[in-house]
Amino acid sequence: HKIMVEKFVELYVKKIVNEPEKIQIHKKELDTNFYEIEIISSAQDAGRLIGKDGKMISAIKTIISGLKAKDGNSYRVIVKPE
Repeated sequence: HKIMVEKFVELYVKKIVNEPEKIQIHKKELDTNFYEIEIISSAQDAGRLIGKDGKMISAIKTIISGLKAKDGNSYRVIVKPE
């Protein structure tokens, strides 16, 4: 049973932000087994997602690196305010 990383990120992120309807998740393959997950949010929510001293985005990245052990892929996560 394979967890879709971008779906997990979307569900997780929408619980944190003030404007979940503005969240978009894009996953693109950069290289073999290496993907970029782009989180697009409102400018206010981008700050919330990155968090104080980057703590929130670090937590998200830690969870994703745990998923990496299951699916063998590597992920880079970026937050992009619109």
